Amino acid sequence: MSYCTLDQLTERFGERALTDLTDRGDEATGEVDSDVIDRAIADTGALIDGYLKGRYALPIVATPPLLTDLALTVAFYKLHPHVAPEKVRKDYEDAMRTLREISTGAVRLDVAGVEPAASGSSGVKTNDRPRDMTPDNMKGYV
Repeated sequence: MSYCTLDQLTERFGERALTDLTDRGDEATGEVDSDVIDRAIADTGALIDGYLKGRYALPIVATPPLLTDLALTVAFYKLHPHVAPEKVRKDYEDAMRTLREISTGAVRLDVAGVEPAASGSSGVKTNDRPRDMTPDNMKGYV
């Protein structure tokens, strides 16, 4: 599932940056290569789905803004064919940390009713031994 679009990438990072990252042919066309963008978006979607599938029912019908933000960050990082600038790398690492937190449940998405049901246990069960001292056998001591 794609969590972001070319339009959202263009809005956030600018057409010039996307052209610089995707115009990889022998002769520069000066245009954004949508095939390169589509591949980065698809790879990002697969990565995010991998983190979500243990906790949420996929596909998610309405993409929460947090997932769109993470997808934009990861896709932009993936568009860098070589070494990404420090800020882009740091943002990517932060996004990956957030995805790990989502997968463990430390961060919850605002998607109603999609978290898996409980594991079958209904809470804590304890086994207690019979009590030797009860109000009945303690009469006269209290």
